[in-house]
Amino acid sequence: MSNNLVPVGLSNKHLHLSQEHIEILFGEGHVLTNMKELGQPGQFACEEKVDIVGPKGTLKGVRVLGPARGKTQIEISFADGFVLGVKPPVKDSGDLAGSPGAKIVGPKGEVTIEEGIIAAARHIHMHTSDAETFGVVDKDLVKVKIEGKRGLIFENVLVRVHPTYALEMHVDIEEGNAAGLKNGHMVEVLK
Repeated sequence: MSNNLVPVGLSNKHLHLSQEHIEILFGEGHVLTNMKELGQPGQFACEEKVDIVGPKGTLKGVRVLGPARGKTQIEISFADGFVLGVKPPVKDSGDLAGSPGAKIVGPKGEVTIEEGIIAAARHIHMHTSDAETFGVVDKDLVKVKIEGKRGLIFENVLVRVHPTYALEMHVDIEEGNAAGLKNGHMVEVLK
């Protein structure tokens, strides 16, 4: 392997909520409870969970990630989409146009979103100094090689560069399982 190594963070189903929706689902003035820091600075898994109701079924106890966002976004796998009865498009975080919606049920209320369910595109967070080291810029697409018995090469991996990001590749749980990955495994960025 080369020195172009990146740690992996597997992403299970979760959602990001707007402050408006936090207050509808959990009560007026509610502040999300930080349960565990995540790999990206300022991001955290919350104590709060909700149920997501689709046309065919329900995903119970889906974890909320904080902090509050400008717009509510639900990130699921294709298998989760079968349970709900929706087809989540593969999209970059924040690109919700044309995606399906669902009902979100919390302990104090419920919200129906018209769009916002996606299967997040695989991506690598890089600090600006990491991007210089790897010779990439924001929005580049790279290939990532995974070693091992279930080794493979992921294509079309989006590079996201920002001065607050920490180096980490995010793939959903299905992609990670297909490649035999675990949190923290090191993978190689190819150009």
